[in-house]
Amino acid sequence: MPRPVTAGLDGFPESRTAAHWAAHEAVLRDAPLRLVHAWLLGSVTARQIPREDEQNLWAMRLLADTEAELRGRHPGLEITTELVPYEPEGALLAESEKALLLVLGSRGLGSVGGFLLGSTGLRLAAHADCPVALVRGAPGATPGAAGDVVVGVGTRHPVDSVPAFAFDEAARRGANLRVVRAVRRLPHRHHSASGGDQDAAAHKELDAVLRPWRERYPGVAVDARLVADSPGRAVVDAARGASLLVVGRHATGAARPHGIGPVAHAAVHHAPCPVAVVPYE
Repeated sequence: MPRPVTAGLDGFPESRTAAHWAAHEAVLRDAPLRLVHAWLLGSVTARQIPREDEQNLWAMRLLADTEAELRGRHPGLEITTELVPYEPEGALLAESEKALLLVLGSRGLGSVGGFLLGSTGLRLAAHADCPVALVRGAPGATPGAAGDVVVGVGTRHPVDSVPAFAFDEAARRGANLRVVRAVRRLPHRHHSASGGDQDAAAHKELDAVLRPWRERYPGVAVDARLVADSPGRAVVDAARGASLLVVGRHATGAARPHGIGPVAHAAVHHAPCPVAVVPYE
């Protein structure tokens, strides 16, 4: 059986938006869609505990209603649903072992201008076995909106999974691909010839990283840029007007700052478009 695109539903309207985005992604990939709702009652007083059958009925209705919406938009899409009576993080981590892509929703703007991403979503982005897409947007927002795919890459320790994911997404969407590499320039008084040499070397390194992917995806138009900024700010700024931002995180995320590294951390909290976090070794 082909691996599915899996969307986690939590009952908030933004997760329905993420499910619609996941359905569009499944169609692009010619993959089935799996909808999962996981729940585990927390510590509440006896008077506050809802009857288990009422919780089950609500959860089953959430899955059924979302499935019906998606079948209406994508009649040929294979959709399966499951209600998992476990805590969400563990359930979705298990789902990531057999998914092409795990899709989660994000709940709007926080008080400092960043997007709210709960601890569960952050841990899933850091530890899931497959790429994780974090989707924000008002309920009813159009999934798959037009726009470039943007990817942040490094050249010091180049990896394959991140550009591979980005090129594949751009090809499936018929979108342009913008590649961003952040560089630290010398102070202006030290530029001249040495600065030009550094720029030429940086461009050459970036071209070398992208060359095999350009050859594999000749139909993808690529705009590769060197940006004099911190990597986190560079990818967030480049994502304005994009349909998707792709960033990487080390597969051993627990050892990295914030679990997913500073670049992915900036992207998932501040980028204005959906963000795909791709693990690499």
